[in-house]
Amino acid sequence: MSRTDKLKIIPLGGLETIGMNMTAFEYGRSIVVVDCGIAFPEDDMLGIDLVIPDVTYLKDNIERVRAFVITHGHEDHIGALPYVLGEVNVPVYATPLTMALIEHKLEERGMLDSTTRWVVRHGETISLGEFKIEMIKTNHSIQDASALAIYSPAGTVVHTGDFKVDYTPVYGDSIDLQRFAEIGRQGVLALMSDSTNAEEEGFTMSERTVGQTLGGIFSEYKDSRLIVATFASNVDRVQQIINTAHQFGRRVLVQGRSMINAISIASEMGYIRIPYDTLISENELDKYPEEQTVIITTGSQGENMAGLSRMAGGTHKYIHIKPTDTVVLSSNPIPGNEQAVSHIINAVSARGANIIFQDVHVSGHARQEELKLIYTLVNPLYAIPVHGEYRHLRANAALAAQLGIPKDHIILLHSGDVLEIDKKGAECTDHVQAGPVFVDGTLIGDIGREVMRDRKRLAQDGVLIAIMPYDLKERRWFGDVQVRSRGFALVDESDALIEQARALVLRTLEKKIADGQYDGEKINASVRNALASFMVTQTGRKPLVLPIIVNPVEES
Repeated sequence: MSRTDKLKIIPLGGLETIGMNMTAFEYGRSIVVVDCGIAFPEDDMLGIDLVIPDVTYLKDNIERVRAFVITHGHEDHIGALPYVLGEVNVPVYATPLTMALIEHKLEERGMLDSTTRWVVRHGETISLGEFKIEMIKTNHSIQDASALAIYSPAGTVVHTGDFKVDYTPVYGDSIDLQRFAEIGRQGVLALMSDSTNAEEEGFTMSERTVGQTLGGIFSEYKDSRLIVATFASNVDRVQQIINTAHQFGRRVLVQGRSMINAISIASEMGYIRIPYDTLISENELDKYPEEQTVIITTGSQGENMAGLSRMAGGTHKYIHIKPTDTVVLSSNPIPGNEQAVSHIINAVSARGANIIFQDVHVSGHARQEELKLIYTLVNPLYAIPVHGEYRHLRANAALAAQLGIPKDHIILLHSGDVLEIDKKGAECTDHVQAGPVFVDGTLIGDIGREVMRDRKRLAQDGVLIAIMPYDLKERRWFGDVQVRSRGFALVDESDALIEQARALVLRTLEKKIADGQYDGEKINASVRNALASFMVTQTGRKPLVLPIIVNPVEES
């Protein structure tokens, strides 16, 4: 094969971090993109709502992009679609529940009619340019999750998506291990497998075990109102909470917009079965004794505006947590959310309620023995760990080596790497633009690194504003220099320090004028540097300095 006949695999997100999953597969004149997810902002991303992948490469090659193919309906795999489809408007393929969740997002943003959508079921194969892609049934913490067999002239790549092996799922069938084995016997060029739990030994527990734990909690705390927080998209978990509530004769109130939407969509499609007369509305809550009710809510990750946070903070319109309540966090903290989860645990505890946050969750991701099983069934020529922080990728790579895959056939990629691969070899030949794009309200990508640095400085050291009423045109003062501070912790002699800063600004500007400098931007730069250096020397702090030359108001 010539170099142009190789398959290109280009991860645009989802490596070295949890979330923002997106990978482009390119052969000849065809590009197919797997997943289009968000990541949640880290603590130092001040003011940022969401983080999405950089799709510059896709925009630059839009004439060759055939489709997005989505593995499942979690936010880290579908959440960026409403933002990305505005720039890369190509068809979207997904399984039924995944597509329903996508459509709800698109409808909220008025994009439903402008987006071509195709529902694909497990076992079906779609043709996209020079690719054929087969959806393979897997288990995860949401229904309709899929692995993908990506067939190209260069060979077959199996992408597991997020998965685990659950022999006793709450709903539907177990993972289609037979199909993995059949594809493996046909020959697989590369396996791209979920690495999230690659450091964990053994097997991930079945989702059904959570139902048993819930039963014990309902039995032990039969005299309490129960508030259970979990992921809105974990349909099987929600089903088990509803089943247990019905078993113990409790009515269920659902809280949190995403939770209400997810249950409504899943129920309409038959993925959740709600016993008659189990759900109640907010207005009906007071009609039942508290020990006969269960509240299912969002907020298990400590999100500020989620249902549980508002209940614990006393800002919820209808529900306040009481000392007689028992609160259950049915999830584990997503990496990076540990502090937020700790905060919500403390907030609930401060209200005097019981809180249970251990052993009420099982992961949706495969552990080592499940990963080994998939490697053995698929028997790939190359191993390409995906989905996880770098330590997770390395742990997955170590498993592949244990199973006999040669070291030079185990490939650890970084976002933006261009891997060219076929049966004769694999090599990273290029690197394309990739990385996080910040979403701040209605702004997408307009918040760069410089803005983020300024926000951090504002948060840490505050701001100093130097106001200089000088008419550069007439070369005259028409007022006094002022220095004002906001969020800047001054020393005890603050008045003296401000007066010294004001005098420094005045001297700097007058010197520039004396030297014949009348360029406002250059004068501002000189004042900024002088004032910043002065504050570092005097206080050890680095506030953001904003010099402003004020022009006189012209009389009409």
